[in-house]
Amino acid sequence: MTFVFVSGDLALDFAGTLKWRREAPEELLVAPADAAQWAVEAGILTAGPEITPDELVHLRHVRETIYRLAVATLSGERWRKADLDAINELANGPLQAYTLSATGLARTGNAAVIACVAARAAAELLADSGNLVLRECGRQLCTRLFIDRSRTVNRRWCGMEECGNRVKAAQYRARKSAG
Repeated sequence: MTFVFVSGDLALDFAGTLKWRREAPEELLVAPADAAQWAVEAGILTAGPEITPDELVHLRHVRETIYRLAVATLSGERWRKADLDAINELANGPLQAYTLSATGLARTGNAAVIACVAARAAAELLADSGNLVLRECGRQLCTRLFIDRSRTVNRRWCGMEECGNRVKAAQYRARKSAG
């Protein structure tokens, strides 16, 4: 599996590892190896760590906490104290170990490091949310959140490849059948 990073923020991309939340949720972190691969593709680590099934459950819990906080921010609701406390605690956890060598930089860590980095990204995002345009994808089934950094601040879809092209194709077919 290859993950997509279209949200403009690591925390939102992590939240996007559960797709289609409203109708037919699709879990992208199915196995511990998926979480390890996501961490590598996200640039948190250079090699995937061994993650236990219990750690995977914890990482999914962290993801859902981030998602709830972001959705509350998007809708102007207050954050749940338990979610805020969890993110604050996680954000103060362990960070990657860095090792520079002639072959490059290695970033190593474990599931706790992944949780900490995601929580820190969420804390930084939410602390700056007044200066950002946070949106949910305009495709009806998609629940991915993203930061609209477009020049005209009118981005509607999380990404053109999956959602934007499908919406535009459906609109084109509708115009053709109506004409």
